[in-house]
This record gives sequence, structure tokens and C-alpha cells, in this order.
Amino acid sequence: MKSVDEARDLLVKLGAPPRLIAHTRLVGEASELLLAQVRRLCIPHDADFVRVAVVLHDAGKIVHPDELRRDGAEHEPAGEKLLLGHGVDPALARCCLSHARWASMPCSLEELLVALADSLWKGKRDASLEKQAIQAISERVGEGFWDLYIELDTCFESIAADGALRLMRSERDQN
Repeated sequence: MKSVDEARDLLVKLGAPPRLIAHTRLVGEASELLLAQVRRLCIPHDADFVRVAVVLHDAGKIVHPDELRRDGAEHEPAGEKLLLGHGVDPALARCCLSHARWASMPCSLEELLVALADSLWKGKRDASLEKQAIQAISERVGEGFWDLYIELDTCFESIAADGALRLMRSERDQN
């Protein structure tokens, strides 16, 4: 799977409700802002992987639609299994787990960017996740954590600041 359109088409084929498709668009907006910052800092990364993974990360909510409106983790392994069953690359399918379990499993920078976008889109800041992402970036480019911190923290805050607007659009798109 190489494109956002292919990923979205798969979700639709699998029966994704409009609320899930809308969610992937809004998380995608946040991920594009993150990816722009990563590009500005000349950090090597796989932007296409992030974009496709953002579309697929909540695929398990097709199987567990009640988790579209309430917290729950059953969609995570269900999503990975669903995607693997439809021939999706295991690294992409793994994002169904890593977007929520990043604190308890080793994650690539790209997986952390998916998790960050899934948090920041709605205005939620997670200091532990952000520090882990900055550390991964630091290691990838060989720069000190604190040399990158201010610029990345400012980026994260900027994305989160528009979270309330994205949440309003999410609700409006459902009515």
C-alpha cells in the first residue's frame, strides 16, 4: 500500500463508517503539520509511511465501532489482524498497535509521528510521547535533545492549539 487514497479505499471497502474516515482526515491534517516541521529540520523520514499509517491506524474500529465514541483498546489488535488479513504490509498494520502502545513497545520515528498526530489533532499534549519523539529525532540526526526541544515543542503546541477547531469540525461532519 503506497498511497493515502489506496488506504482510504481499503477502509471504505472494509466498511469504515463516515466518522472513522473523517477522523483519519483530521489526524492527517495534524500529521502534515508534523511532517512539514520534520522536513524543515532536514530529518530523514518516510513521509508516505506516516501518511498511509495515519489512515490505517484505527482500522480496528471497523470491527469495534463502539470505540469510535468511547475509549477502548480492543480495536488495536483487531485492526492489526484485519489489515494483515487483507495483505497490508506488517509494518503498516503494526501502527494499529503502536499508535496507542508506543510507551510499551519499541517504535520507529514514523510510528511515533503517527501517535503524535493522533494526540495533537484534538489538542491533547502528551509530554512522554513528545519527549520520546524528540529523542528519536535526536538520535536520527545526531543532535542533542535540548537543541531540538524548543523548536519541536513550539510545533507541537501550534498543532494542538487548533485542536478545538478540528474537534468542532469532527462533530459537525457527523451531523
